[in-house]
Amino acid sequence: MAETLNALLQASVWLAITVVLLAAVRPLLLALGGAALVYRSWWCVPVLLVALHLPLPMGPMVDALPVLAAAVAWTAPVVVPAAPVWPWLLLLAWALGALGMGGASWRAQRRFERAMGTLRPRADGTWQASADPGLPALVGLWAPRIVVGPAFEADFSPAEQHLILQHERSHRRHGDPWANAVLALLRCVFWFHPLLPWAARRFLRDQELACDARTVDPHPALRRLYANALLKAQLVHPVAPMACHWRSQPMLKERIAMLKEHKRNALPWMTGQVLVMGLCVGMGTVAWASQGGAGAGPSTSAEPAALANAAAGDVDAEALTTAPPTYPKAAFDQGLSGKVVLRVEVDASGKVGNVRVLSSTPAGVFDAASVAAAKEWTFAPARRNGTAVASALKIPMTFELNASGPTQ
Repeated sequence: MAETLNALLQASVWLAITVVLLAAVRPLLLALGGAALVYRSWWCVPVLLVALHLPLPMGPMVDALPVLAAAVAWTAPVVVPAAPVWPWLLLLAWALGALGMGGASWRAQRRFERAMGTLRPRADGTWQASADPGLPALVGLWAPRIVVGPAFEADFSPAEQHLILQHERSHRRHGDPWANAVLALLRCVFWFHPLLPWAARRFLRDQELACDARTVDPHPALRRLYANALLKAQLVHPVAPMACHWRSQPMLKERIAMLKEHKRNALPWMTGQVLVMGLCVGMGTVAWASQGGAGAGPSTSAEPAALANAAAGDVDAEALTTAPPTYPKAAFDQGLSGKVVLRVEVDASGKVGNVRVLSSTPAGVFDAASVAAAKEWTFAPARRNGTAVASALKIPMTFELNASGPTQ
């Protein structure tokens, strides 16, 4: 439970860092590569979130020599304390918020699709709706369709119609409905994030600006015609979460301004791709490396002199605190002894990560107590070439009954 909340918190922090960084470099990217380069820079967000879940490299698993006798210090029946309730309450609140946001997005999408009324096919492969809740738009995810309003032919000239349909086809070719679906998913997962609403609006604006550029950059002479078409259609309807609306009233001025400021991009297309890829890989690498607190050493050590002498070379992880596990009361009552062998993963800061039972005798009797105890231990991390790295230990634990039983 705590691991889930910690992962959510870490992802939220890095999401905020990414949004702020993209906002800071946006003017530079806009000057170097135009709206298309700015839109591609948003790839940093999914790349970073995926990088946070990639495992860090581990050193070889080594055998830990100490064998712990769990019953030596036990003088009274020990009851495992109840887990705190607040992590469950936080997780429940998060789940309810995510479900609520998902339900609201689904209702908005369905409301928009129902408001279009009956759809009939057109000769050019598009569809015409009987009502206009904010059309033209690219609607759908698996098989997106270009849908125009009932007065499409009356409102726009043939040349304007051609440009509008080219705009929507560009959305479809570049998979923008899928990008909007990922955005809707992120808004559900991070519904509590204070920066995400602004980032979502900025992302959708950059998406439209990039599509405008792809549509009219090959034909600079048609920019005035395209701007006139934008002025004719001012969207006053609520937008659908996963539809690509051609007209968008909140950014009308920005779209027209970008059309007026057309100039040849300072960077070739491939150079822009490399720049964005480098930005994504760089941020993803930093986020990935931050998981284990690379370079962080332990604050205390059982053998500081030995560790100092070995700091320049390769050393394996060493236990600092190893509190004995709780002897299961049911096993004590039945007079059972046993042995458990654990695989304990230790990150680069000396904290225990995943703990897995490799073998146990008798099977399943002492597993839970062993894992619970191991998760509370601390270690001096393993070092390779003087740098702290993640590693794994194989630790045997024995459970033996002493002569004196617990006091009731």
